[in-house]
Amino acid sequence: MLGFAGDRLGRLGRFAWSGWSGLAAVALLAAVWQAGHEAYGDFILPSPMATATAAIGLLAAPENWTLLLITMRRALSGFFLAGTLGALLGVMVGYAPAMMRLSRPLLTVVLGVPPIAWIVLTMIWFGASDATVAATILVSATPVVFVAGAEGVMTRDRGLDAMAEAFGAGPFRRFLTVGLRQVCAHLLPSLALALGTSFKVAVMAELLANAGGVGGALARMRAMLDITGALAWVMLSVVALVVVEYGLIRPVRAELERWREAAQPWGVKR
Repeated sequence: MLGFAGDRLGRLGRFAWSGWSGLAAVALLAAVWQAGHEAYGDFILPSPMATATAAIGLLAAPENWTLLLITMRRALSGFFLAGTLGALLGVMVGYAPAMMRLSRPLLTVVLGVPPIAWIVLTMIWFGASDATVAATILVSATPVVFVAGAEGVMTRDRGLDAMAEAFGAGPFRRFLTVGLRQVCAHLLPSLALALGTSFKVAVMAELLANAGGVGGALARMRAMLDITGALAWVMLSVVALVVVEYGLIRPVRAELERWREAAQPWGVKR
């Protein structure tokens, strides 16, 4: 029990320590942003400090928290639908090469349609509702997860499957102990990409459909030509995305990929 707790605390500490590199990247982005502000002025690009101050001011109003939570709820609902459907279909198709060859043209067609076109169609079908945002996210993010799941299955090490079968493991046990770990190496990065896509599409759908949330707030900022306010809402939506990714996706990924750390030579760190 103590060893289990120590292992978890150790990985949590390494995860927290790795945040320094993220802070360095944020500082670099802020420096480039500040340089753009000094070059073009407040009307084109407000300073990072002014934008952060405006974002904090927005959070002082309870109704703005409601708008932010609405967008997060819509984005996460669409993400869970796209992630679940894409992963299940991708894994199933990966075990059936004929179905994968059949689905590739369909994927090309779906990926070739821009998200804004899907937003227009879903607005006609569902109106300015949560269904518009969820359906657009589902169509935009599912193919990414689907391809990753299918590729993970098709590129797995079949020798490991054969070895597990020789030791008496059945199909389900072989999938859980051998195949799933290899699939996750492809699937988890695609889920992080799908999460980012979900937030972007949710805000864009809200903006075009006038469905409230962060997108509706951005529409108001655009009407008032409030560049600082618009950037403040963008900053809040990005912060919400980072919180969800590092609070949900990254811990799950670290838990499922413990074997990567165990397989590294002694003294080698990522």
